[in-house]
Amino acid sequence: MYRPATADQLLALNVCAQIGELAQSARFAAAEPDMVAAIVEGIGAFAAGEWAPLNRIGDLEGATLENGVVRLPEGFDQAYDHYVEQGWNSIAAPAEHGGQGLPFALGCNVLENLGTANFAFNLLPMLTTGAIDALEQHGSAAQKDLYLPKMISGEWSGTMNLTEPQAGSDLGALRSTASPIETGEHAGKYRIAGTKIFITWGDHELADNVIHLVLARLPDAPEGSRGISLFVVPKYLVNADGSLGARNDLRAVSLEHKLGIHASPTCVMSYGDNGACIGELVGQPHRGLMAMFTMMNNARINVGNQGVQIGERATQAAVAYARERVQSVRAGSADRTPVAIIEHPDVRRMLLRMKALTEGARALLYYTAGQVDRGTLADQAAAARAECLVPMLKAWGTDVGVEVASLGVQVHGGMGYVEETGAAQYYRDARIAPIYEGTNGVQAADLVTRKLGLENGAVLDALFAEIEREAEGDSHLARLAAECRELARWMREDASIDDRLAGSVPFTTMSAVAVAGWQLARQARAVAGGAAPALAASKPVIARYFLDHVVPEALGLLSSARGGAALLYALPAEGLAG
Repeated sequence: MYRPATADQLLALNVCAQIGELAQSARFAAAEPDMVAAIVEGIGAFAAGEWAPLNRIGDLEGATLENGVVRLPEGFDQAYDHYVEQGWNSIAAPAEHGGQGLPFALGCNVLENLGTANFAFNLLPMLTTGAIDALEQHGSAAQKDLYLPKMISGEWSGTMNLTEPQAGSDLGALRSTASPIETGEHAGKYRIAGTKIFITWGDHELADNVIHLVLARLPDAPEGSRGISLFVVPKYLVNADGSLGARNDLRAVSLEHKLGIHASPTCVMSYGDNGACIGELVGQPHRGLMAMFTMMNNARINVGNQGVQIGERATQAAVAYARERVQSVRAGSADRTPVAIIEHPDVRRMLLRMKALTEGARALLYYTAGQVDRGTLADQAAAARAECLVPMLKAWGTDVGVEVASLGVQVHGGMGYVEETGAAQYYRDARIAPIYEGTNGVQAADLVTRKLGLENGAVLDALFAEIEREAEGDSHLARLAAECRELARWMREDASIDDRLAGSVPFTTMSAVAVAGWQLARQARAVAGGAAPALAASKPVIARYFLDHVVPEALGLLSSARGGAALLYALPAEGLAG
C-alpha cells in the first residue's frame, strides 16, 4: 500500500526550499503554511487514491496502438479527467493564463506524489509542464493566449520532439524541415516534415489535443545546432477562438517496446506524410535550441525528481515486505524463534540506505527548486546556483532511483525477481531516468564545462564554501565540500578537457552528495528544534547514516575524479573490442 511521504515533503519544502521565505514575496504570497500543507496533503491523497491503483495494470497491459489510435488501459482516462478537474496541473503555472502562480517547488511536489504513485502515468503532466514553461518564456503573445490556458488546465498536453533516428544527443544532426507557407489560410506558418523518435506521450486520447514542440530546420538554416528552429505543432489545428479544427498531418507510426514504463506511450512520430503538417515558429529563427533548452532544463529537474519518486515507492514496498517475511533466527539471539527479516542486520543496512538515499535526493530536489524560485524573483545568485544544481540533481538523483530500486529487489530476495511482488517493475521503470533528457554522462559533462566556469568559477566555489562553513563538526562533510572545491579549481585551471570529462561523473556524484548531506543536516537540526514531530525519531538517524556512510563513499571517488583520461585511451577501440 502506497502512503504519501507528506511529513518529509513538508520538511523539505520548509527547510530546503525555504518556502516560508518565498511566501514573503508578492509573487508567491499565496504560499502560506496552511495552503502549502493543504496542497501537499491533497495531492498525496489524490495520487494514492486514484493514480496508484493503476500502476500495476499500466505495467501489465501498457499503452497500445490500434488502427492509428494510442489507447491506455481502462481507468486512465477517468483518473486523468479527475486530475484536470481538481486543478493539479495548474499549481505552478503563470496566473495570467489561468495558473495558480504558486512556487515551482510546489509544482515539484505535485509531480513527486503523482510519480511515486504511478511513474509512467506521471510522464504525461511532466512533459506538459515543461512545454508550458517553454511557450511561456519564448512564445508570442498570440501563441500564449491560444495554447497556454488549456495546457495549464491539462485539457491539452504537451511534448518535446528532439531526437531523430540518425541523431541522438547530437541535435546538430537533425534533418526535420520547416518550409514557409506563402499563401492561403496558413500563410505565415510552416509545413513541417520529418520523423522523431522517443517521443514520450507523443499521442494518446486522454487529453483533447496534444501540443508538440518540434525542432526543425528552415530552408536557409546554417549547419549544426545553430540552424535549428522551434515550432509548435498541434495534433488538432486550433481556431482563432481556441476551438479545435481539423486533424493535423501527423501520426504515431509505432510505439517502442520498452524495458519499463509500459503505460507511457513512447512514440515514433511522423510529420507531414501528406505534405500538410502545419506548425508555427516559436521565438526567433535558428534560435530553437535555446528555447527548447528551457523545456529541457525544466524536464531535467523533473527527471531528477523521478529518482526520488521511484526510490520512495521501492523503499515502502521493501519495508512492508521485510516486516512481513519471517525467516531465520536473529544472529546471537537466545530465542531460537524465526524473526521477520527486518530484524537481520544486513536487511536493516539495505533499508536504512534506501531511506537515506531517497531522503537525500528529496532534500537536493527541493533545495534546487527553491533556488529556481528565487531566480524567478530576480535573485541572480540563486539562479546561477540553480544552473549548477540541475545536472547534479538529474544525474545523482536518477542514479539513486536505480540503486534504491535494485536494493528493493534484493530485500525481497527471490520474490523480488518475480513480477507479482512489484519490486521488479520499480527496477525496470527506474532504469530510463538516467538516460532521459541527456544521459547522466551528458549532465556531468555539462557540469564540468558550461557550469564549472560560471562567473569564473565563483558560483560553484561559493556553494562548496557555504557547505564547508555549515558542516559544524561533521568532518566527512566538511572534507567532501573542501575536496569538491579544490577539484573544481583543478578542473578549471589545470586539467585538460579530456581529463575534466574523464572525471566528470565522479565529480558530479561528489558534488551532489555534498549538497544532499548539507541539506539533510539542516533538516536534522530543524527536527531537533521541534520541526516535524512525526520525524523526530527517524530523521536524526537517517541523516546520520547519510553523513557517516554515504558521504565517506563519495570521498572515495576522489581518485577517479582526478585520474585523468590517459588510461581510458591506453587501449585503441579495436583493443577494447577484443
